[in-house]
Amino acid sequence: MNVSKDKVVQFHYNLTDADNSVQETTRSGAPMAYLHGHDNMISGLERAMDGKALGDTFSVTLAPEDAYGEFLPDCEQRIPVKHLQGAKKWRPGMVGTVHTEQGLRQVSIVKVGKFMVTVDNNHPLAGKTLTFDIEIVDIRDASAEEIAHGHAHGVGGHHH
Repeated sequence: MNVSKDKVVQFHYNLTDADNSVQETTRSGAPMAYLHGHDNMISGLERAMDGKALGDTFSVTLAPEDAYGEFLPDCEQRIPVKHLQGAKKWRPGMVGTVHTEQGLRQVSIVKVGKFMVTVDNNHPLAGKTLTFDIEIVDIRDASAEEIAHGHAHGVGGHHH
């Protein structure tokens, strides 16, 4: 079975940037899962996955426009602290999550006040060239419910 539209793909990854200052991995936990062909994955990674098979291991290096986009100046915004998720006490440099009309979004904390916080709306990895080392560990047909919802359910996917 190969990766194609309406398949749920589970994979492990190691992520690094050009100067190795960013390092992220799923190797010590559950693999990541997504529904292929439904824009649930950064575009360059989804294109690299297309047609791959179970057990495939490969590396792909993505320019910012194929990953999390270019870093945009003047993307700061003040929001109520109560809208931030991810920690009890916030400090500049931390990454939090907010609900937006487009779904969950990661933001970087710039300045913390008593009730309001200034966040940078750029994704923490915006503007970076990223290398993903991928191992595909499972491919299965998506359920009708997953296709209707537009995302994978279960381990590594979306939980309702």
